[in-house]
Amino acid sequence: MIVLSTTELEEVLWVEKYRPKTLTEMINQEEVVAALKRFVETKNVPNMLFAGPPGTGKTTAALALAHDLYGSNWRNYVLELNASDERGIDMVRTKLKDFARTRVSGEIPYKILILDEADSMTREAQHALRRTMEKYADITRFILICNYSSKIIEPIQSRTAVFKFRKLSDKDVAERIRYIAEKEGVNVSEDGILAIIEVCGGDLRKAINLLQSVAYMNEKIDRSIVYKTAGLVYPETVVEMIKDAFKGDFEKARKELIRALVEEGVTGGDLLQEFYRILNSDKVITLNLDDKIDLLKFISDLDFRISQGATDYLQLTALLAYIADLGNKYRNKA
Repeated sequence: MIVLSTTELEEVLWVEKYRPKTLTEMINQEEVVAALKRFVETKNVPNMLFAGPPGTGKTTAALALAHDLYGSNWRNYVLELNASDERGIDMVRTKLKDFARTRVSGEIPYKILILDEADSMTREAQHALRRTMEKYADITRFILICNYSSKIIEPIQSRTAVFKFRKLSDKDVAERIRYIAEKEGVNVSEDGILAIIEVCGGDLRKAINLLQSVAYMNEKIDRSIVYKTAGLVYPETVVEMIKDAFKGDFEKARKELIRALVEEGVTGGDLLQEFYRILNSDKVITLNLDDKIDLLKFISDLDFRISQGATDYLQLTALLAYIADLGNKYRNKA
């Protein structure tokens, strides 16, 4: 297996190449960044918990803080682990503990351990982590990163400064995409940028990776290319399926579903997410509260079945049939 160095990764992956190196370069998250800068100024960094949606700058903030705190040799004082690779107690007892108990010399008497995806750790491993954090508090600071702080045990939360990262605005994502596209000489249209924003939903890491994927096509990047590369169907297509099923044209909706799954290659899970987003918005069909609750419950059941290996086509056909039944119900009331 070939393992690339950090420098090589930065050349290959745009998400690494254009990752902010310092806190000043961070995008959005002003309140969090201001607090982290104060920690750097005082050289007094507490244990911290960064929580929020993916692609909002949590890992970047931790690395930037380390860079600003230690300078150009910051990597000598930092260990970055991903808890999803080894989520059990053995990881805490070996790699993590070995680093935590090692002393360092210099102006700053502690190291920083960054633990990404900490919410994937078992409760047993989290309790072991809490004990390690207490034991080596004088020589190691911990930065735990997660999507859901509710999955982190209370004894750890109470021992950390918790920072919530919010979803990035469309404007912030668009500006970054334009900046990278200009630097890399990528010809991307405005509707292509909007499509990247639609697909990625505030996840800047996903947006940059998608931009790099479409950039290799050596042609002007527009909405069509973005959706094809992402393997997603246009939202307008799902809107038409919902409208057709609701007004009673079930066969037309079903044929469009087959086309999306077979010809477009869209996965059932991605298609179901788009159905959920549109139906939950009340912009296409308007239902009374009880019917909407039942519909969303049905969608959640379908999501579980698909995740367990059920056939995409059959589950989504059942959803179209459910919408068609709702349409019949409302037409008969009229």
